[in-house]
Amino acid sequence: MLSFFKVNAVYQIFSLLILLILVRLPVYLVGLPQLIPELQWMLVGEQINKGFVMYSEIWDNTAPLSALVYAGLDGLFGRSQTVYQIAALTFASIQVIYFNVMINNRDVLSKRNYVPGLIYLLFLNISFDCCTLSPVLMATTFVLMSLGTLFRQISRLQSTDEVFEIGFLIGIASLFYPPACIFILWAMASLVFFSGANIRQYSLAIFGFLFPLLLTALYFYLDGTYSAFSRNFISSVFQIRQYNLNDFKSLLVTLIIPFGLGILGFLRLVNAFGFNNFQVRCQQVMMLWTIAGVISIGLMPFLAPMQFILFVPALAFFTINFFNSFKKLWLAELIFLGVFASILLIHYQAVYSSGNGDFIQLKNLKLGKTQDVKIKNKRVLVLGDGMEEYKNNYAATPYLNWNLAKYELENLDNYDNVISILRNFEKDSPDIIIDKVNLAPKLFKRIPALERRYKLVEKGVYKRV
Repeated sequence: MLSFFKVNAVYQIFSLLILLILVRLPVYLVGLPQLIPELQWMLVGEQINKGFVMYSEIWDNTAPLSALVYAGLDGLFGRSQTVYQIAALTFASIQVIYFNVMINNRDVLSKRNYVPGLIYLLFLNISFDCCTLSPVLMATTFVLMSLGTLFRQISRLQSTDEVFEIGFLIGIASLFYPPACIFILWAMASLVFFSGANIRQYSLAIFGFLFPLLLTALYFYLDGTYSAFSRNFISSVFQIRQYNLNDFKSLLVTLIIPFGLGILGFLRLVNAFGFNNFQVRCQQVMMLWTIAGVISIGLMPFLAPMQFILFVPALAFFTINFFNSFKKLWLAELIFLGVFASILLIHYQAVYSSGNGDFIQLKNLKLGKTQDVKIKNKRVLVLGDGMEEYKNNYAATPYLNWNLAKYELENLDNYDNVISILRNFEKDSPDIIIDKVNLAPKLFKRIPALERRYKLVEKGVYKRV
């Protein structure tokens, strides 16, 4: 397979696209399990299309541009997992082609071929959750484009005002996926160490980064919802994380091959020779990319294989050099086939099998079974963790994200919170309240007007009368 993609011909672009479709086709045919964050993104898009304002009337920490994309998809196609998969395939195709074309056009490697796209394609399919339209997938597209502009800058003796584009693209990426903001540090360090940029151009890059962020903040300020934007989005980005580590073993198994190959490729480069100055600088830039990616882990909203898509460009870059370092082509081909088969095994195993003996579970990421939930096509409010009850229902009230909602709903001794809750219920009253944390009795005690509207029909379930 390596030998085939080492042929430098334009038709290889179509070969990469066909291979990407073939790799994902088996999981598309059997049906991907729906993910908890995936349903949450759908609900955000659905609520926006109903006329509710993000952050003030929809309490969720989905980034603004991601929410806008989800609203657009919902407006055109409704709540459709298939559409998310097609959109994800489109973004993946763009990244694979752009990465390969950029590597070839900038002469980052000694020889032009389509192996870079092949490796990138493979690492984009390390897990089934990478097949949906996640914010990190969309953000990586823009950070990757900034890499192309950065390579163009360091290939010159002196930087130009195009450094604004680098910062701007990272700013756009941050509005899709906030942890991508760390990559402005990567861009600035790369410009300082590997380009002839001056103070003015550093300032221009920083302004380019801040420009879309400030415009977004200005929009919410003029809309009168900046405080909600700050509370539900900005503050949530930098809050201390408490990750659920039940799937940590599955995460490690999923990531061990791409990260292992990336590390081996980097170690091969340490003692390698035959690269020109520009190619060496590119290698150092990608090393800084990896460091920025590691720092961004602290800002990840949850741990899952999809969140590590930001690492794919750097891991693919070093893995290419790992396979290029083999003098015996047959050995490189054999190792690659083994890696290819192993990654696909991990990918397919999590979809096709559901036994307790599976080594890849990711149970915390998958939406739970809903056959026990008899409520359908109702406006629902869930008090507590879990999204299963929303699968066949609609969200009501702004309290979509429990991690954000509980600070108001659980603090009922605050008069302002009580007034806010009552107003939110009056504006968007749920038909059903599903109470998982035994909060409803206290809520009704504080707000008797709500108690008169709902009756207990079974344990933890209240119906509007």
